[in-house]
Amino acid sequence: MSHPDLPDDLGPLLRHLEAAYPDEGCAVVLRRAADGALRFRPMENAYDRQRALEPERFPRTARTAYTFDPYQQLALQREADAAGEEICCIVHSHADAGAYFSPEDRRQALQDGEPVMPGASYLVVAVDQGRATAARLYRFEGGDFLETLVPLP
Repeated sequence: MSHPDLPDDLGPLLRHLEAAYPDEGCAVVLRRAADGALRFRPMENAYDRQRALEPERFPRTARTAYTFDPYQQLALQREADAAGEEICCIVHSHADAGAYFSPEDRRQALQDGEPVMPGASYLVVAVDQGRATAARLYRFEGGDFLETLVPLP
């Protein structure tokens, strides 16, 4: 089963998330406006680095949380704009904790009850002992996030 926000071959994305273990991995999927082509873009989980700078704002660790490096995120946005792409899916893993949209995931995805990234979906992949074992996609529709099971290869 394919999903319009996910590349047909999830292999590179899953390998990136597995390589981040035991920390959470993160990435985005971009869609080119001209033809709908999808592209996976790995991102660095900068949570621990941000935590060192602002421990009150980043109270967890990269094992249980993720944040994009702000400079890498800016470069990604410029790259996407130049290529006529938009972020259609935000991806992250949960290390030994299951594929679910946690209260923290929901908090980061919403502002005043509305999506921070309108139209983007969220893929959460369980990485257990270094292997991707389950994945679920969450899309904001009708005032809440709807869940879709994503079969892994």
